[in-house]
Amino acid sequence: MKYKAIKFSRSNQAEFISDLRKRVKEHFETNKISVYGNATMVTKTIVMFLLYFAPYALMLTGVITNTWILLLMWAIMGIGMSGIGLAVMHDANHGAYSKNKHVNKYMGYVMNVIGASAFNWKVQHNVLHHSFTNIEGMDEDIDPGKLMRLSPHAPLLKVHKLQHIYGWFLYGLMTFLWLTTKDFKQLYRYKKLGLLKAQKRTYTGVLIETIISKIVYYGYALVLPLIFIPAPTWVVLLGFFIMHFITGLSLGLIFQPAHVMPTTEYPIPDDTGNLETNWAVHQLFTTTNFAPKSKLFSWYVGGLNFQIEHHLFPNICHVHYKKISKIVMETTKEYGLPYNSEKSFMDAIVAHGKMLKSLGRSQMA
Repeated sequence: MKYKAIKFSRSNQAEFISDLRKRVKEHFETNKISVYGNATMVTKTIVMFLLYFAPYALMLTGVITNTWILLLMWAIMGIGMSGIGLAVMHDANHGAYSKNKHVNKYMGYVMNVIGASAFNWKVQHNVLHHSFTNIEGMDEDIDPGKLMRLSPHAPLLKVHKLQHIYGWFLYGLMTFLWLTTKDFKQLYRYKKLGLLKAQKRTYTGVLIETIISKIVYYGYALVLPLIFIPAPTWVVLLGFFIMHFITGLSLGLIFQPAHVMPTTEYPIPDDTGNLETNWAVHQLFTTTNFAPKSKLFSWYVGGLNFQIEHHLFPNICHVHYKKISKIVMETTKEYGLPYNSEKSFMDAIVAHGKMLKSLGRSQMA
């Protein structure tokens, strides 16, 4: 089914999102604050970039030569890369980092700087994932390939019985797919779906942009370290792997427990592509928050532990999610709608693991 054929109800519980938007708007107007980023966001951006580029500079200039400390530097770069993706690039590509469109555009292109395609990410995440959350065949976040089954409507294979064991390792390999084949496969798929025209881009233009960005990335992130870091080749290659594994695992552990959970649903459109609920209510049934009281954790992951708020208000910067979460929670309660939330990050991981096990052993979860 083509993405344009899927339609949400415009009448079923439509009052919920109307009232919620009014209340959230009043919150910003009453407190005279912008929905975009603030000084906290700027500070966070600087910290994340330093976590990524400072260790790189220390290694490349030969300040650090000890093998174990070198590997530690690569690990810190992985933490920084994850932070850039979660807490900087993410808001920018949603147009929420700044009211200045040019700032959002160029901060969003940080995705290319760390080895992936900002264009592909925006289509996969903004267009498909946010529009059709947990809908089989539409939401690519629940379609990682044959080795993982993240939807009860996906084909069940024998190997899936062990996915709750090996799945965590595959999450760590996520960014390696970006570095190699995924961006090119996605771009070709988006061309066939007509999504490039909708974004006013051409296949050739995005392809050239992607190839150039990958050459630049491999050049500074791998070739230069191999040339200038005073260490054996295997140390540099291992460090590069550690950096990307930390990034992939971090992204997997933040995004997947937000939607692949025992409490979330996987709605199926009818034969004509219609869904019973409206878009906002659909987000509530397919999304889960976690660790809402952990300030440091929320700071690092770009507020994405408040996934419900993010999905309902993707154009609001994440620095505001915690405060508007009270409004969202009260409104969902008033309308008798679900507000799924796990007390801690570990609770979310455990629940996600149980869901992986369930999806690996039954046709329907």
